Amino acid sequence: MPHSFSSILLSWYDQNARDLPWRGFHDSYRTWISEIMLQQTRVDTVIPYYHRFLSLFPTLEALAAAPEEQVLKAWEGLGYYSRARNLQKGARQVMREYQGRLPSDPEELEKITGIGPYTAGAIASIAYDRRVPAVDGNVIRVLSRVFGIREDVTVPSVRRRLSQLAAGLVPADRPGDYNQAVMDLGATVCVPGTPECDVCPMRALCDAFSRQDAADLPCLPRAHPPRIVVYQLLLLRSGSRLLMRRRTENLLNGLWVFPLLESEKELTADAVMKKLHLAVSDPVYHSDARHVFTHQIWQMQIFSADTAPGAPAPDGYTFVDMREIRSLAVPTAMKHPLSAAQQLWPESFNHACSMNVL
Repeated sequence: MPHSFSSILLSWYDQNARDLPWRGFHDSYRTWISEIMLQQTRVDTVIPYYHRFLSLFPTLEALAAAPEEQVLKAWEGLGYYSRARNLQKGARQVMREYQGRLPSDPEELEKITGIGPYTAGAIASIAYDRRVPAVDGNVIRVLSRVFGIREDVTVPSVRRRLSQLAAGLVPADRPGDYNQAVMDLGATVCVPGTPECDVCPMRALCDAFSRQDAADLPCLPRAHPPRIVVYQLLLLRSGSRLLMRRRTENLLNGLWVFPLLESEKELTADAVMKKLHLAVSDPVYHSDARHVFTHQIWQMQIFSADTAPGAPAPDGYTFVDMREIRSLAVPTAMKHPLSAAQQLWPESFNHACSMNVL
């Protein structure tokens, strides 16, 4: 079956491959950028970011040399910002340890910050024609259905079996095209939930199709619901400046946010004094905002208040001129609060600060 599986799949791919800007190149840097961007992100979302990122950082050397703030700004709105930080760390590591060239050996690739087994397999096969698998969620779903694997795919022994199966299916000829073909099949036909079995080229070989249980595969443990975190978000103005903080936490690390105060009590001037050590006017409620992350949901009540012009910022915070906020890397979670600030103080933004938060 391995030969028929790969030959059928490649024939289908030759007719149905998606036209994507990172394909058609044997370029390890382009492959690396695209694969990192595509992690947990839709293709149509990635494409404009990919073009813009390459225009700013056309080479691995350029990425390694850029300021982190510039890299995060280029990633703004794409989410999962640790990908951008690790991508730059990896680029700097390649400059130090590999003379600026990504290695072709998957085991060497996995030594680079931010590159795991899947990305290593993708780079090695697509950029260097190495006969290695690239096993991601799409591949696991396709193989589970075609080969009838009805065990929890997160169990290490099952995952190893899937990896061995995937490795045995990669043909010696066109391994990069084969890996992209499996990805395309999983993304467009053998999709999560109810797949498009009527148009699937693997239907005659598919165990799940014959048993009519494709929608139930792959077997996954029940996901835990995301944790809800309630914040009182404060738009605190000092003259033409707003109080902001560059986060040091893992979530949204390095990105700029407004003060997020955790409290179940009403937000008062006294409460702000206790938390920020600043004398402010009575906070005024503006609106609510909600942002969903993978493992938590931020429920934000947006308040506005004033403090004295020229007031010093509390430790860990910075008063930012409203006209300069557009130059900062601001996460999507701050999109609604930022719009609220623009509504409250349009003259301070001068209409020039049309934020490009995506």
